[in-house]
Amino acid sequence: AYTSHGPTVVMPTWFCSRKLFLKVGLFDEGGKGVPEDLLFFYQLLRQGGHPFRVDQGLLVYRYHERAATHSVTEETIWKLRVDFLQERVLSQWENFTIWNAGKQGRKLYRCLSLTNQKKVKAFCDVDENKIRKSFYTYQESKQRPKPTVPILHYKEATGPFIICVKLDMTGGVLEENLNSLQLKEGTDYFHFN
Repeated sequence: AYTSHGPTVVMPTWFCSRKLFLKVGLFDEGGKGVPEDLLFFYQLLRQGGHPFRVDQGLLVYRYHERAATHSVTEETIWKLRVDFLQERVLSQWENFTIWNAGKQGRKLYRCLSLTNQKKVKAFCDVDENKIRKSFYTYQESKQRPKPTVPILHYKEATGPFIICVKLDMTGGVLEENLNSLQLKEGTDYFHFN
């Protein structure tokens, strides 16, 4: 459900048995702006579907300017993804580290429920400028005192991790860093980017 190679799982890239399809039910045809394929996919996972990733291109997907896809806002997709992450992953964890002290990591933190914000034990990064700041303060918070979260080098951080960095964007450095820690995807970390 959380892919490292794109914003979400788009409908033409997955399939399921008819039995599971009927168990899940029909698509939400709520009209323009409703991401019916993503809603269906999340319900499919809730009903026992299990994704299996194939690491090769099997499809070319073309958009056209009048495609219904363009009526779904990025914020709608983001909110659905954050909600599903909280439901399926973060509800199982006592605490976690967000891997990225930059824009995406901080955005994820701000969008979490108060309960899950309190579970964030640190941000981690490789950027010395961010690490030198030593903490992030959530200025918009209504809490007093304002929440602060430490920023650590990834080698000093402990899991589990929510990784808010796209793969294939760092020339293999992120992947090497993950491999050096001997972490298992789906147990020790989840991608959310």
